[in-house]
Parts: sequence; structure tokens; C-alpha cells
Amino acid sequence: MVNIIWACMAIIGILYAMINGTMDQVNEAIFESADEAVSLTIGLISVLVFWLGIMKIAEEAGILRVLAKIFRPIIIKIFPEIPKDHPAMGYILSNITANIFGLGNAATPMGIKAMEQMKELNGGSDSASRSMITFLALNTSSLTLIPTTVIAIRMQFNSLSPTEIVGTTIIATTVSSICALLIDRFFYYKRLWRK
Repeated sequence: MVNIIWACMAIIGILYAMINGTMDQVNEAIFESADEAVSLTIGLISVLVFWLGIMKIAEEAGILRVLAKIFRPIIIKIFPEIPKDHPAMGYILSNITANIFGLGNAATPMGIKAMEQMKELNGGSDSASRSMITFLALNTSSLTLIPTTVIAIRMQFNSLSPTEIVGTTIIATTVSSICALLIDRFFYYKRLWRK
């Protein structure tokens, strides 16, 4: 559906430019945007590779295991339907740890694996389980301590202080994660009360 909306917006914009006689400006904007997109992507790749390397070093040094142990009791309480030693727990912990370090792109494969494992626990059903809904809410709000991708974008565009957003990011993502959990639990218990 989103693809259709974007395609319609692009077509309407091009048709309007043709009617309005500003097609040359549209062509110029397309090529400038493509150039900026390539430059931005290359900059983001370098930062992402750097942080993935840091994550690998942290994993080899055992830091991620320590973080997983710290978060395990909390995650077990948030996902009571998942057995403690199930592979889904490991993927959930890895996903949350990657999101904490602002590595949303690196967290995605772990999130997909976690969903696959939870689907197996759900008997392969096409309807989402309570754990799947909770994980989606948490993953969307994603508590972040170091917003590496945003810092990289700010550096790419020559920000004078690219890291000044760290404090507000911590506050915003903490509030969004707490709200996501509260809303998830509200609707879960509301559904139970209806039954």
C-alpha cells in the first residue's frame, strides 16, 4: 500500500511539473537527490560497519553476554509465555542490545529471527501471539542510548555538534518504550476483561 502511495505522489508531481512547465527543475532535483543519497549511504555504511565491528568486539569480550544477563530478568517478565532457555529469548536480547546501541539495521535480522521463533511457539499460526505483539511494540519504540545512525547523518551534513542529541534521544526512547509497554499491557488486559 505504501508503495502505491509513493508511486501516486511521484506521478502526480511529475504530471504537475509537466503542466506547470517546471520539468527541468524536477530533473535537476532528481539528479541532485540521487547524488546526495549515494553520499549519505556511503557515509552511513562506514559508521554502521564501525559500530558492527565494535559490537563484534563487545561480543568476543563478553560484554554482550553481561548485558544479556542484566536484561534477561526484565525480558523474562515482559515475555512470560516464552520459555527461559528458548532461542527466541536470545534473539530478543540481541535485538534489544543492538537497538540500545542505535544499530537498527543490525537489529533487524535478529528481530526477524525472534519473530520466526515466536511463530513456532505459537504453533505456526498466522495470528500474532501476545509475545509477538509485545516484541513489535518494544522494537518499534526501541530504547536507544547511542543513536549512531542519526549521529552519522548529522556528521555527514557537517553538524557542529553531532552528538548533542544523545541526551534527548535517551529521554525520548525511554518514554516511548515505557509507553509502548503500558499500551501493550492495557490492550492485552482489556481483551482479557472482555472475555
